[in-house]
Amino acid sequence: MKTTNAGRGQETRARLLSAAIECFATKGYHAASTRDIAKAAGISPTALYAHHESKEDLLYLIALDGHEEAVRIVRTARASSPNPVAQLRALMHDFVMHHATSHLRSRVVNYELNALNRKHLREIGALRRQIVVEFRAVIDLGADSGVLEVSNRRMATNALISMCVDICRWYRDDGISPHEIADSYAELAVRSLVPQAPATSTPRVVLGQ
Repeated sequence: MKTTNAGRGQETRARLLSAAIECFATKGYHAASTRDIAKAAGISPTALYAHHESKEDLLYLIALDGHEEAVRIVRTARASSPNPVAQLRALMHDFVMHHATSHLRSRVVNYELNALNRKHLREIGALRRQIVVEFRAVIDLGADSGVLEVSNRRMATNALISMCVDICRWYRDDGISPHEIADSYAELAVRSLVPQAPATSTPRVVLGQ
């Protein structure tokens, strides 16, 4: 089956985005050149501009794709159960998996955003706020129903999100598996926010009385 021009163009754009992620994640946005990206994608530097207007356009598309996927993930996790504890566990597990399995893209998405122009930054900022809304809704539901113990809801929301996001900074493919990290972070979040029942003490038996 022959590949159409449209199909080849789509494949080239996908290669460019993948190459841009690798270059931005390893070198940083400002240090990575369009020549670096084109070389990694296996095309000429001039050919890059046939598919993308600029280096900033590549960053924007990477950020848009990453944030739209993240919003879908947190919304699906929240809708997975009416129970706020189950929601919290699913939210943490799935958001951690997202950052670990796509850690290079997540590193770019979270640490290179200041290079976006104002219009693109506003659009990405709106998506980031949607993620916060989903986390906060779970915290509010759990706290209002008494199954989560939260002294500062805003700080708890920020702390949970920060825990997940930070994974992309240190995660490596040859280390702990994403599933193990996701399970551990989900358990940590639940144990941190679900009130623990006081331990029952065993009556002392005094011999000779």
